[in-house]
Amino acid sequence: MAIESIDQTSSHLKLSNPDSTTLVIHLTDDWRTTSHLAAFENVCQGLETMPSLNKVLFDASGLTGWDSKLLTFVLKVRGWCDDRKVDLALEGLPGGVQRLLHLALAVPERQGARKDAERQPFFPRVGEKALQVYASAGEMLAFLGSACVAFGQLLKGKASFRRSDLMLFVQESGVQAFGIVSLVSILVGLIFAFIGAIQLKTFGAQIYVADLVGIAMVRVMGAVMAGIIMAGRTGANYAAQLGTMQVNEEIDALQTLGISPMEFLVLPRMMALILMMPLLCVYADIMGILGGLIVGVTMLDLNPVVYLNETKASFNMTNLWIGLIYSAMFGVIIALSGCLRGIQCGRSASAVGDATTSAVVTGIVSIIIATAILTVIFSILNV
Repeated sequence: MAIESIDQTSSHLKLSNPDSTTLVIHLTDDWRTTSHLAAFENVCQGLETMPSLNKVLFDASGLTGWDSKLLTFVLKVRGWCDDRKVDLALEGLPGGVQRLLHLALAVPERQGARKDAERQPFFPRVGEKALQVYASAGEMLAFLGSACVAFGQLLKGKASFRRSDLMLFVQESGVQAFGIVSLVSILVGLIFAFIGAIQLKTFGAQIYVADLVGIAMVRVMGAVMAGIIMAGRTGANYAAQLGTMQVNEEIDALQTLGISPMEFLVLPRMMALILMMPLLCVYADIMGILGGLIVGVTMLDLNPVVYLNETKASFNMTNLWIGLIYSAMFGVIIALSGCLRGIQCGRSASAVGDATTSAVVTGIVSIIIATAILTVIFSILNV
């Protein structure tokens, strides 16, 4: 009986034909994923050379080891035989392989289980995205309404949440955020001062760098930078916490016990950010002015006292109150974005990561939109 090698680079698989209608696949050596194995296409070439083939057998007497790689190969051979109405005998395979194949083939694959790789046409995809946006907007409005109801319960003194949770969230969103807020705010102040210094030095008005940094940080940038930092830090944290609770069905348990998740979970987080964001905004303003002072003293050779006096002269309480309004609004936006995406989270580990990413994106985009709207309103009010 002549034996023909299928792959000249490996001796782990050979074919033989006892007669013109039967083919024997001889499996030898180590059939594991770490071994060099012949491609199934090479085996197909050998199978196609026998037009009268009606039976395929296996011989595993020379097999020294196997894992899922062998199972994958046998399933491919089975698929080829099914397509060409060729009988496949599995008796020559090891007992473990036969049992695993029996389990794999015990339940037929559900029709349509494999996703079609073809892309949908353009207009159906646009329509599907539009429906998703419409449904998401409805969920967002419903969540906002529930948050307003929960806040009303708080004003009536009927909201059910633990005060210890509120203090914990105040600490997490306040004191523990000082480090990153300090670093980013100082750098933003440095950047503003450096850019202003380049322009103002051309006509000897370096002292007005203090006005530029002071007004920009106190009126808008301090609140915006603190809001973006908290959206990436605290908003993502809220989404991850509530998303994990959704995966573990803890939110469902609260509803079963008659406890409102909006009051017990969302309300203390929202209150903590509403309380702490104005304080973080003031702290960011101070750090930004400090960054401008560093540039003014080191790069522009300004006296520190003169720089601070110029900053004090440009200071306006109206700008400070506007910055505090920005920050309080950002606190509400960050808390609602994080809690919304956390409650909307799916029931898998990957869904928690998606919810966290979505919370950060939603929070930052909402902050930018809110900043634009409030800026226009304050401009119309001439403040």
